[in-house]
Amino acid sequence: MRKLSLLILGVAIGAGGATMVSQTSLMTSGAVAASADTYRQLSLFGDVFEKVRTDYVEKPDESKLVESAINGMLTSLDPHSSYMDAKSFRDMQVQTRGEFGGLGIEVTMEDGLVKVVTPIDDTPASRAGILANDVITQIDGDQVQGLNLNQAVDKMRGPVNSSVTLKIQRKESKDPIEVKLTRETIKVRPVRARAEGDIGVLRITQFNEQTYDGLRSGIEKLTQDIGADKVSGFVIDLRNNPGGLLDQAIMVSDAFLDRGEIVSTRSRNAEDTQRFSAKAGDLTKGKPLVVLVNGGSASASEIVAGALQDHKRATVLGTRSFGKGSVQTIIPLGGNGAVRLTTARYYTPSGRSIQAKGIDPDIEVLQDVPDDLKGKDETKGEAGLRGHLQNGGEKEERGGSSAYVPPDPAKDKQLLAAYDLLHGVRKGAANNTAPTPN
Repeated sequence: MRKLSLLILGVAIGAGGATMVSQTSLMTSGAVAASADTYRQLSLFGDVFEKVRTDYVEKPDESKLVESAINGMLTSLDPHSSYMDAKSFRDMQVQTRGEFGGLGIEVTMEDGLVKVVTPIDDTPASRAGILANDVITQIDGDQVQGLNLNQAVDKMRGPVNSSVTLKIQRKESKDPIEVKLTRETIKVRPVRARAEGDIGVLRITQFNEQTYDGLRSGIEKLTQDIGADKVSGFVIDLRNNPGGLLDQAIMVSDAFLDRGEIVSTRSRNAEDTQRFSAKAGDLTKGKPLVVLVNGGSASASEIVAGALQDHKRATVLGTRSFGKGSVQTIIPLGGNGAVRLTTARYYTPSGRSIQAKGIDPDIEVLQDVPDDLKGKDETKGEAGLRGHLQNGGEKEERGGSSAYVPPDPAKDKQLLAAYDLLHGVRKGAANNTAPTPN
């Protein structure tokens, strides 16, 4: 499958190329008038820029003025169009590739401190004995307190084979621990596979360049561990997955389908419509599927859920998804960063646009939300974002839903309901039925 320049944005997006096509045609008088008005507005911008440059109370950074003007133009279009400076563009490419030079630790910010969530197996961090809940106080002698999480992560990442020294505070130890580590190539694991008895659970956290390969490996391992003839089915957990690459969403959907359309993208020019279809070969050999979604499932996650739902290949369970149904193209600007521009809407195989509407589950299952989180667990959804693209009028739009997932799987009502479906306790688990006509 060819790489695509069209990308679905969640938290991770990749770089795509853009080709400019010049066309020569006779301009009508209306077009001439519109062009003249546009150039008058550009002249106005030049006048304002010059006034700010020469008369503002302090000397402004002129390059930042231009960048802010560009970003203001793009963000006025919709919430997902924006300008990325060179550093932001590089960071996005690293996130999309899913690999980088680093130490192999997942970290979070807690009470202004950088805390280790978990070390990744077989990485410099795990081999050095770094543990979950360790607090990183210094990086190469510099205090971490006062930095935000991204700044701390940037200091820990770096060229492969370069070294970094961490000072760590551990609850069991009064004295800080100093560890020197050598950076290696770290691969982010977007897919985590585990067996729950005779059920395979595949948790997909994002759609980066490693996602399909991770899914395929996970299915193969689970089938081998459980036994091909003993597998009752698979749970595809897309909850709180913000999206990522369009081509990976297509490949993940294709992993469970033998034929039929997966998704189409439609821009303002009808001739630019693209349709993407499945190829023969179901990695699960037709085993029943349950797809879990919630208010945090967006973009690429919704493509997968929508495709499997429309083809009646899976039962979608949980709460309504986020509703991000637009496509962003990344247009590099030489050494000056890139433009992230919304260029199309995407549609499920049955022709549904989920923009500002989301995917409604076949079976709605609500979690028991703790009292201190009630009201805070609801996402606004795409429809709640200021300036979002409309979808057939606001009356058809729907807000977000709960994005709460209990940390204890034993209290996860959606996951337990998926197990019941696959074991036949509940009705509704989809099997390998024939895809609906397109």
